[in-house]
Amino acid sequence: MSPHTNAKLFAPCPRGLENALAAELAELGASAVRTVAGGAAFEGDTRVIYRANLESRIATRVLLCLFTVAYRSEEDIYRAGYELDWPQRFDVARSIRVYLTAQRCPLKSLDFLTLRIKDAVCDRFRSAVGSRPNVDTRAPEVRIHAFLDATQFTLYLDTSGEPLFKRGARAARGEAPLKENLAAGILKLAGWRPGTALLDPMCGGGAFLVEAAQIALDIAPGIARSFGFEKLNDFDAALWRKLRAEAEARRKPVVPLPIYGSELYGDTLKLAHANLHAAGLAEAVQLKQANALEISAPAKTGVLVTNPPYGERMGERQGLAEFYPRFGDALKQKFAGWNCYILSADMNLPKLIKLQVSKRTPLYNGALECRLFEYKIVAGSMRGHKSG
Repeated sequence: MSPHTNAKLFAPCPRGLENALAAELAELGASAVRTVAGGAAFEGDTRVIYRANLESRIATRVLLCLFTVAYRSEEDIYRAGYELDWPQRFDVARSIRVYLTAQRCPLKSLDFLTLRIKDAVCDRFRSAVGSRPNVDTRAPEVRIHAFLDATQFTLYLDTSGEPLFKRGARAARGEAPLKENLAAGILKLAGWRPGTALLDPMCGGGAFLVEAAQIALDIAPGIARSFGFEKLNDFDAALWRKLRAEAEARRKPVVPLPIYGSELYGDTLKLAHANLHAAGLAEAVQLKQANALEISAPAKTGVLVTNPPYGERMGERQGLAEFYPRFGDALKQKFAGWNCYILSADMNLPKLIKLQVSKRTPLYNGALECRLFEYKIVAGSMRGHKSG
């Protein structure tokens, strides 16, 4: 794939962030961008592929479309996979893994189909060079993604490698960690901009804080990691060095920012400290141990964003039922002029917090369906309104 070829590409993302991802990809130079459920399809040359991997905060990975063909049987799938010139794409010494997802696929065994695609790749190598690549299910150098719907078979080459939410710097994960690209997408949905005060009063491992600091300092999210495209035969090392150098040149020095986080428990706060330190951002963010019910607004206006405990166990649920009305009181009393965003899997949250929801956005934290509830806190009571 030369730097002048417009390849067909697909970037999956957390469901609910498709529009934000599409806008981001367009800013990175992608063309023909369109949203689809769970991601965005687009076109771009090698530069766009490298930049999307290096700079997208919302994509989960960047997949290069190799083909889409009609199929009716396992044999059709094997034949289509075999016809590709795999040795042109990567060296036989690279380890591989095939991933398969399907919707309404009429064929019975997805495990068997995955095996047939792997066989097609290996058989093509064996016929071309006399040997076959090894399969590595844990840390493959080349990842091949297949997607089947009722009639069509699409095959992709993964240009990312590890998922893009793995920024290469997270030191510790909390009990219910928020993926970095979901955190970045929520900051986008919240309309937060660098220079505006940001507070997460239940910050856990600090995902919102790390992402916000990286955005404010213009740190490319992928600057500390490697990518799958580096293992492919057409890897353009000179172009990659140039793009990395451009990203490094835009990076701002670490200074204290109006980004604040707090946690009730010291052990949890240590996770946020560790993650900020691993990302080189410890000086940028102000952390303190505090009760979310007692914390004061650190500025006259700003954005509060948080992912509180969901309380999936019955005892926790009861505790949260007591916590949320008090949290609503604290927001009303201390955060007039702020826009507050709460990510929750508890659809009863608006009833419990007793503040008027101005917007609710469906999102998924992994497989868990959530809502991002927006509350615009104004001086004076917002109670007594229906939560919608």
